[in-house]
Amino acid sequence: MIYVDADACPVKAEVEQVATRYKVAVKLVCNGGIRPSANPLVELVVVDAGPDIADMWIAERAGPGDIVITTDIPLAAKAVEAGAKVLKPNGEALTPANIGNALATRDLMYDLRSADPFRQGGGKGFSKADRSRFLNALDQAMRR
Repeated sequence: MIYVDADACPVKAEVEQVATRYKVAVKLVCNGGIRPSANPLVELVVVDAGPDIADMWIAERAGPGDIVITTDIPLAAKAVEAGAKVLKPNGEALTPANIGNALATRDLMYDLRSADPFRQGGGKGFSKADRSRFLNALDQAMRR
């Protein structure tokens, strides 16, 4: 099973493409606003609105043999702990070896933003190279 934290995921089409090739079910989990796919392998799961409701839904179900697609580091940590493989939309794998650093970096950045409310800027934009890395990483994860 592939679980996608779908609300702001830029690679939903790519997930569907790879899942179809491998005939693996996908659950796109969101708070709404996403069109259902006609693909019988892809199920749209709409959860209640609220902070982290979609993340909790995925975390309660993901486990060994599953793949979770997310940029949410706390969700990724729960999924890794449960034995799932986790990929960010840029193709970066989050694993037991690097999830601690990812959590620490997330917390540090949160503290820095809180300390300086005028701090501007965000992450870099999503590129074609990110999309390509993701497709390659998901394909490799599916083969394992």
